[in-house]
Amino acid sequence: MTATAPAPGYKIGNEKLIKVLPGAANRLLGLLRKQGRAENGALRVAVVGGGCSGLQYKMDLVDGPANRDIMVLSGDVRVVIDPKSALFVSGSELDYSDDLQSGGFKVTNPNAVVTCSCGESFSA
Repeated sequence: MTATAPAPGYKIGNEKLIKVLPGAANRLLGLLRKQGRAENGALRVAVVGGGCSGLQYKMDLVDGPANRDIMVLSGDVRVVIDPKSALFVSGSELDYSDDLQSGGFKVTNPNAVVTCSCGESFSA
């Protein structure tokens, strides 16, 4: 098995878990190509404790899914999420904006009961 091959034991999910909108897909595909991960690379989305509302998103580019991950193909991008984080992001959409003041990747999460003004943390 090569270093970039997906780990055994991951599950396949669908866009009901998370959907990557076209702006985010284009940006992510460009970043994956730049890192030489276009073929097997993925965006890892995790929910971790922290931020002003209690939970925040953590995103990293990775070589593929790990054991027990859920992998979703959306907008030609592979997104991998651990089962615990999946409980918090179900139904979310990921978008990207080039806006100078509020640009970057943004998650629209229907499970977020409270969000902070910076848009980077939430409470469910």
